[in-house]
Amino acid sequence: GYLFATYTFVLRPIHLTFLTIYLQDYRQTHPEVTVLDPPDAIQHLHNRQSMLQCVADMNLSTSYGRVGVPRQLVIKKDASSIADAVDKAGLILPLVAKPLVADGSAKSHELSLAYDQYSLQKLEPPLVLQEFVNHGGVLFKVYIVGEAIKVVRRFSLPDVTKRELSKVTGVFRFPRVSCAAASADDADLDPSVAELPPRPLLERLAKELRWRLGLRLFNLDIIREHGTRDHFYAADLELLVKILQGMGKCRGMNIYLQTSS
Repeated sequence: GYLFATYTFVLRPIHLTFLTIYLQDYRQTHPEVTVLDPPDAIQHLHNRQSMLQCVADMNLSTSYGRVGVPRQLVIKKDASSIADAVDKAGLILPLVAKPLVADGSAKSHELSLAYDQYSLQKLEPPLVLQEFVNHGGVLFKVYIVGEAIKVVRRFSLPDVTKRELSKVTGVFRFPRVSCAAASADDADLDPSVAELPPRPLLERLAKELRWRLGLRLFNLDIIREHGTRDHFYAADLELLVKILQGMGKCRGMNIYLQTSS
């Protein structure tokens, strides 16, 4: 079995179910310990059907901008029925397809871009389909560690023009879009694309998410709709799986761990 000493806080591994059980028992006998993050608070982030629902429910709109989520549809089985489901839901092509389960694995980060109705049957359920929003080929990865916020730019999928959409067919697969290797912080970008989301908007969003999710260590991908300055979408939301890597990205981590102990 596992024997726990007396800790000030516990940084929780994400996917070890057996360790989760031990942590739950440990929290009951040591209520003074802070667990980052509590097992019962992270479960719905493993499912892309529910992870963005809190952002949608929030319907955040301030003088600094608004944050929504792309229209999406969940397909749990039967790829042959996807086209009909998309038509009934009124989703507009192209569509981004993501695995329904978001467990931090390489496969869960894969995504596909489907250009036409016929190609939808080539997708592999269970999955989530999101309307693709042109965003200048850049997304903002927002790391939230307690009250600390760090934003970095990442290259993303390029915009899809009407001409391209009328000529291109098929499904294009991408292993991972927003990884660290795709950093766009030092790239020569159009200022309207590179401009970071307003800090007050992110602070309001982070505060609401911390309260609604019950989490303190997480990150989300935000895109700005191309051609606008203040219309943003949250495209993905996940836990800070690689804690040590996250420390390097957000120097507020160490400060937060000290103040929460």
